[in-house]
Amino acid sequence: MTVESVKPEAPDHEASELREPPLAGGGVPGLGHGLKLVRDPLAFMARLREHGDVVRLKLGPKTVYAVTTPALTGALALSPDFKIDGPLWESLEGLLGKEGVATANGPRHRRQRRTIQPAFRLDAIPAYGPIMEEEAHGLTERWQPGETIDCTSESFRIAVRIAARCLLRGDYMDERAERLCVALATVFRGMYRRMVVPLGPLYRLPLPPNRKFNRALADLHLLVDEIVAERRASGQRPDDLLTALLEAKDDNGDPIGEQEIHDQVVAILTPGSETVASTIMWLLHMLAEQPEHADKVKAEVESVTGGRPVAFDDVRKLRHTNNVVVEAMRLRPAVWILTRRAVTDTELGGYRIPAGADIVYSPYAIQRDPLSYGHNLEFDPDRWLPERVKEVPKYAMSPFSVGNRKCPSDHFSMAQLTLVTAALATKYRFEQVRGSDDGTRVGITLRPQRLLLRPVAR
Repeated sequence: MTVESVKPEAPDHEASELREPPLAGGGVPGLGHGLKLVRDPLAFMARLREHGDVVRLKLGPKTVYAVTTPALTGALALSPDFKIDGPLWESLEGLLGKEGVATANGPRHRRQRRTIQPAFRLDAIPAYGPIMEEEAHGLTERWQPGETIDCTSESFRIAVRIAARCLLRGDYMDERAERLCVALATVFRGMYRRMVVPLGPLYRLPLPPNRKFNRALADLHLLVDEIVAERRASGQRPDDLLTALLEAKDDNGDPIGEQEIHDQVVAILTPGSETVASTIMWLLHMLAEQPEHADKVKAEVESVTGGRPVAFDDVRKLRHTNNVVVEAMRLRPAVWILTRRAVTDTELGGYRIPAGADIVYSPYAIQRDPLSYGHNLEFDPDRWLPERVKEVPKYAMSPFSVGNRKCPSDHFSMAQLTLVTAALATKYRFEQVRGSDDGTRVGITLRPQRLLLRPVAR
């Protein structure tokens, strides 16, 4: 199956006079709905569909438009009337910069996609298989039955190592993965607060939270500078993504600038590692809390491998395991909130959207919507079987986005997530231990607060 389902939704409005979207209730003077988005953002976004397909929010003095239906999120992503911008991307600028593929628009974005896309073609991904296998089995071999596993650091370690070894061909060992893990936890949480509570100059004051945020952000950029500098100093030009960036040309045929190289490596290494690591954490949580599904994964893997260690070439045959990964991403999406900005006066769902307006939507809310999913909060991998997936409305499950902003690493990410899940479920059962907190930590991404597990040998 694919993670984009196939049942289109017909437009629910006739061509008529455009309306102004309704204003969501519960705003606070001065802060608007920002306080609700800090206190309980997931519940707040999930309830917005009760008020309409498009709803107005107030974030401080600013009006933001929230889109609540699958069909309109698809229209938003595919329409040229909207671009990558808005509160989310503004909050991410300190990390991603303005010149990387994640934040660029128009011709620059198209050129950058052409540069990086060859590394993620379907026929390129099998070359990464041996590295993915080595890291997946290395993870299971490093753990010992009965010990306590800090799932945050371990998930980041494998996500960073796979990305660095496959795409940057670097020897980026545990120390760098640990630095990235610690820094990203601080940066992504701080960026979320800056997005929903836009206090502007107050975030520049030398207060302890601001100093901690700035130190973490500086370490992330230092880490990227180290990676680029080491490659230049080595004189090596392996066939990888970093070489493609160092040899890339701009629209005038000149080498791209140092800032663009830096921002591109940031876009490759940090958001990808954050989202993959968060998904691995939720998959580990699932293996502990859904032992019957963990057993089904183990049985499927053994039926395919005959008892040998699972390999990259087995991934396409692991259909139930793949569906387990997709269902985990449905209920626990790493990226739970996205924003766009209108580039012209336009409409969405029959509502007037003015030029320059910011639009926000929540994949978390869309993917748990009871109007799209029967037994919407139930963990049910079989909903992705071919005979059932047609019941899911189109765009109700698009974890890698759609259109020209679709994540180029979707197949790369799914391959490693399926392989890691298969390797873990085959070797261990998992139990939460004392001190574990599997509550949801909300930042720019979602992850468990502090997931501590004990592996038990099968």
